Amino acid sequence: MSNQVDSFLYPNIPYRSDHFSPENLVFNNNLQEFTQKVSFICSLETAGKLTPEESYKQIKSLWKELKRSKKELGIGQQPFLGDSGAGE
Repeated sequence: MSNQVDSFLYPNIPYRSDHFSPENLVFNNNLQEFTQKVSFICSLETAGKLTPEESYKQIKSLWKELKRSKKELGIGQQPFLGDSGAGE
């Protein structure tokens, strides 16, 4: 039953993209983890288990981690254009 609970709490949606790269795959995983944690934090705050201030701090920290991940993986950066001459 533990596997069913884990699958429910931590769903893993398959990655689909026209622009596959290992970096995009890792970032997609980080993004899914971010959304799951934010959802948990929101639920805890709604239930009165966390204050709005603590919820904000935790989400802000998660956001900084996601931004750092994006930067380290080079997501959204323009690759070199190569020898096509398009950049000259």
